[in-house]
Amino acid sequence: MAKGRKGGGYRVEREILDEERLEELSQRLDISQTRIPFSYRLKNSLRCSVPSLKRRVVSCLPVLYWLPRYSIWDYGMPDLVSGISVGIMHLPQGMAYALLASLPPVFGLYTSFYPALIYFFFGSSRHISIGTFTVLSIMVGSVTERLAPDADFLIMNGTNLTAEVDITARDQYRVQVAAATTVLAGLIQVILGLVQFGFVGTYLSEPLVRGYTSAAAAHAVVAQLKYIFGVSPTRFSGPFSLVYTLVDVCALLPSTHLPTLLASVVSILVLITAKELNNRFSKKLPVPIPVELIVIVVGTLISFYTHLNETFEISVVGEIPSGLQSPTLPNTSFFSEVVVDAFALAIVGYAISISLGKTFALKHGYKVDSNQELVALGLSNAVGGFFQCYSVCASMSRSLIQETTGGRTQMAGVSSAVIVLVTVLKLGPLFQELPKSVLSAIVFVNLKGMFKQYADILTLWRSSKIDLLVWLVTWASTVFFNLDMGLGASISFALLTVIFRTQRPRYSVLGHLPGTELYLDMETHKEVREVPGITIFRSSATIYFANAELYLEALKQKSGLDITKMITYKRRQEAKQRKRERRAARRARREAKRQKQAFREASQRSRAGVFSVEEEAGQFRERSGDLFQDDELSWKERENSTVFVMPETPHNSWVYLKGTDPETTTLGSLSDLQDGDITTLESSSEDTLSRDLERVSLGSLGKWTWDIHSIILDLSPANFIDTVAIKTLRNIFHDFGEIDVDIYVAGCQAPVVEQLEQGGFFSDIDKERLFTTVHDAVLYCLNHRGAGALPTYETTVDMNSTKL
Repeated sequence: MAKGRKGGGYRVEREILDEERLEELSQRLDISQTRIPFSYRLKNSLRCSVPSLKRRVVSCLPVLYWLPRYSIWDYGMPDLVSGISVGIMHLPQGMAYALLASLPPVFGLYTSFYPALIYFFFGSSRHISIGTFTVLSIMVGSVTERLAPDADFLIMNGTNLTAEVDITARDQYRVQVAAATTVLAGLIQVILGLVQFGFVGTYLSEPLVRGYTSAAAAHAVVAQLKYIFGVSPTRFSGPFSLVYTLVDVCALLPSTHLPTLLASVVSILVLITAKELNNRFSKKLPVPIPVELIVIVVGTLISFYTHLNETFEISVVGEIPSGLQSPTLPNTSFFSEVVVDAFALAIVGYAISISLGKTFALKHGYKVDSNQELVALGLSNAVGGFFQCYSVCASMSRSLIQETTGGRTQMAGVSSAVIVLVTVLKLGPLFQELPKSVLSAIVFVNLKGMFKQYADILTLWRSSKIDLLVWLVTWASTVFFNLDMGLGASISFALLTVIFRTQRPRYSVLGHLPGTELYLDMETHKEVREVPGITIFRSSATIYFANAELYLEALKQKSGLDITKMITYKRRQEAKQRKRERRAARRARREAKRQKQAFREASQRSRAGVFSVEEEAGQFRERSGDLFQDDELSWKERENSTVFVMPETPHNSWVYLKGTDPETTTLGSLSDLQDGDITTLESSSEDTLSRDLERVSLGSLGKWTWDIHSIILDLSPANFIDTVAIKTLRNIFHDFGEIDVDIYVAGCQAPVVEQLEQGGFFSDIDKERLFTTVHDAVLYCLNHRGAGALPTYETTVDMNSTKL
């Protein structure tokens, strides 16, 4: 025994169980008894009581569950410190990410305020920070720039007669587009949450999400190049727009605005250095140093006192209105143009938020409701859209800060919203001189985490080529076909990989592991042994319409029985036999007619009393010639027939003329046969020929021999089965039955058995062919088909009990 392996064993003695006997012993309930009627479920859902009403209200408003239990002494100070830290991050990120959405920076501050308050009441996660996020900002920016390009807002300058962009009108129009898109995305999320569609996020696998966000980072970088270099590239839309924009930016590099580039480079270097110091001394610092806020404050002060806008023509944020915007109805005329983008925003935002929420919930031991998260995000977006906010979701960087600085509940989110509110009401005008290049530098540096995701390529190459392919296809489709089309293409491709893997599963023939009841793949395990006369076939995937035909082909290949060719040839031989029998019957009738005629002529001659030797001799020669021709014809017919074989053993194992083709084999002399070949050459009797044909097995019809008498289909991996697969299984039973090979099924799960019953599988196939385990089926086959006649079986198999 191997070192460290625990000893012990067990012994089980029971009868061989098929499905019918198992149902009898276990007293299986009928399907109608296990399923709750729809009328009862509907009545129960409409039933109202105080406890059920309380549960429903608390599930819709999770804040009512934890707020009454909130302890100010235990949670108050950690939530306050965490909220202030996150609020300080909201300010620079809100203004910077607004540029990604092609909106004025102040609308990023609005987006950091309203949705956080709504999520406080409806969200079920205690640690995520709701607000602006890079990917969603880019997606919103692609919509706003597509529907409100600069070319639509050109006005003529009366002084020098040049065309200029009406920035005020353009920004107002873009705000309307962003608000309408956000409201529609929120409504989609609410509807999906109400219909319990929270599982939709599971279709976005981790490789897909990481590939998508990496591609979105590429879009973000290209979008910020115009602010970093101080150039004005042409706006492109549609497929390959990122490539065209990048080419245009490179063409404009000779006209780079050097003061803007200098401000960008200095800001990037300061941010990178400070963040690295933050990471190195993170364990010694009670809270992270707000580097981004410090850079914004310093940049604003330098710009204000050195007049960077007037002196060096560096673009600044501009006017930031004080106070909050009054709610306005979204322009519903945009809905038809942005519905696809809104759906993409809803799915991506939810997928990012639920993944972060479940991560923190698992770490801190509480549960996040997927459907409630959809509703909470939807309400945050829908209500925020009325206040000119754009789409929001959880931010990874802010959520990590909220969790690591001690945040316990969403009271930290309220504290951060208060910081943003104070800034919007009182401090907003102070940031009017902030250079946009500084905000672009903040966006650029914050994308460092997404750039690190390119290391996934090496990791996935070593672990899973399929996941690597999903990552690469997602990245390429998102980069070259924009964010909305890229998301659709990547999801479609990911689902196709699942279908492909179920269409091409691993098919294996199982062998017995001596001394156990286990059956393992013979190709991957050295010690397993083949059960003589039995083929155990298993697919690693469930059987359904997409792979049912492939399942049958794999069974033919693994068993070595080309059932289609054999049955076709058998029917052809049966037709030839019927033709021979008809010819023999015609010859018999002709012979009887001749004999009757000869008897009649003989009677006439006897009455006449005349006898002629010459006449009788001529008639005899005529009849002999006819008989000789019939015998010759019979020999010629048999010379073009198949070689027939006899059973070699009493358990239906058949042999054939090796090396012959069933389509071209002809009768020859005994000296032409190879050693070990067995044939019958009874050409003198049609009755003997018929008996031989009845004894012929289809083992002689191919170019191989076999001693398989049973095939066991292991369906334990199947979790469902459809009507196409049921039809395929029935065909397998019938077709292999025609060549005297019994088919059995083993290891079916209860839902699969129910589906077989509903599909009428057992209408002409007994449940005795369905066994609980593979071992039960093997023992039954050995008992049923005569194990004593088989070659020595190395494994000890008790016919009456299972010994382990």
